[in-house]
Amino acid sequence: MTKPRSRRGGGRPTIADVARKAGVGAITVSRALREPGRVSEDLRRQIQAAVDELGYVPDPNARALASARAEVFGVLVPSLTNSVFAEVLRGIYDSLSDSSYRIQLGNTHYSGLEEERLLQVFGPQRPAALIVAGIDQTPTSRRLLETAGCPVVQVMETGPDPVDMMVGFSHFDGGKAATEHMIEMGYRRIGFIGARMDPRSQRRLAGYRAAMEAAGLFDARLITTTPVPSSVTLGRELFRDALAKVAMLDGVFCNNDDIALGVLFECHRASIAVPKTIGITGFNDLDMMEVAFPSVTSIRTPRYEIGRLSVAMALAAIAGKRPQEPVVDLGFELKRRESTAR
Repeated sequence: MTKPRSRRGGGRPTIADVARKAGVGAITVSRALREPGRVSEDLRRQIQAAVDELGYVPDPNARALASARAEVFGVLVPSLTNSVFAEVLRGIYDSLSDSSYRIQLGNTHYSGLEEERLLQVFGPQRPAALIVAGIDQTPTSRRLLETAGCPVVQVMETGPDPVDMMVGFSHFDGGKAATEHMIEMGYRRIGFIGARMDPRSQRRLAGYRAAMEAAGLFDARLITTTPVPSSVTLGRELFRDALAKVAMLDGVFCNNDDIALGVLFECHRASIAVPKTIGITGFNDLDMMEVAFPSVTSIRTPRYEIGRLSVAMALAAIAGKRPQEPVVDLGFELKRRESTAR
C-alpha cells in the first residue's frame, strides 16, 4: 500500500497542496470534487491522482463554512453624492437597520469596468444578496451576477430580462410623459437638454424623441447634450448653447433637476419669462423643484420606495419565498407646476 506523501511542514494535506500537485488552480480542484460533471474526464483523473497520492480528505467543517453566506448585502450604485441614489440608499439602510445584515457599499462611478471590478471583489465574500443599480451590465458583470449564488435585485429601472429580480420604472415612459405634457400645454419648439447621458438618460431622450416625432415636432437641432457630469452651472451653459442653435426655443425638457434649475436661473438672468415665453420640465422631482420660483414641473420617481422594496424582495428570496413577479414597476408621477402652466 502506498503511503501518502506528507505535506511540507507537517499536518494534513490541503486543497492547495492538491492543486499544486495537479498543476491546476484550487478553484478547479474544488469544482472537480464537488461537481465532477463540470470538468473534463482527463482533468478529473489528473486531480484524483493527486488526491490519492497526497491522501487528501475533504474537511466537512470547512466545506460547511464555505457554503455559508455572509450576513452582508452588497450594494452597487453609480454615485454616492447624487441625491437620487442617496434616497435609494436611505431606503435600503432603513429597511435593514433592525436586522442582522450589514451593508457593503460600492461606487461604480458610472463605469461598467468599475462595476466588474467591484463584483469580482464582492463575489468571493459570499454576500447574502446583491442590489445593483441599472440594467446595462457588461457581459462580464452579468455573468458574475448570474453566478453569484445569492438573490440579485437590479434597481431604478425595469426591463424584459432581469438577472434575477428587478424593481424600478421606465425612463423611456417618463421622458415621453414629460414631453407629451409640454406639447399638451401648447409648447412646440421643445428642446432636450441633458448631461452625463448614462443609459437611463439615453432612455429619457428616446422617450422625448418618440413624443416629438408622434406630434410631428422633432428636429435634431433641438437636442443639446454632453457627457460632462451634471450640475446647475452646466444647465445654464447648455441652455445658452441650445438657444444659439434654436433662438425661438419655447420649451425645455431636462434630463434631471440640476439641469432644469440651471435653465431656470439663466432665464431669470436673461429676463426670459417662465412659463409664458418658455416652459421647463425636469426629472426626478427633488425637493428644490417645489420651492423654486416659479416652481418647476418634474417627473417624480419613487427612489426611497425602490430601496425599501429591493430589500424586501431580497429578504423574501433568502427565506425561500421568492416573489411571483420578478419585475416590479413602481411607475412615476408627473408633478405639474408653474414652470409649464402657460
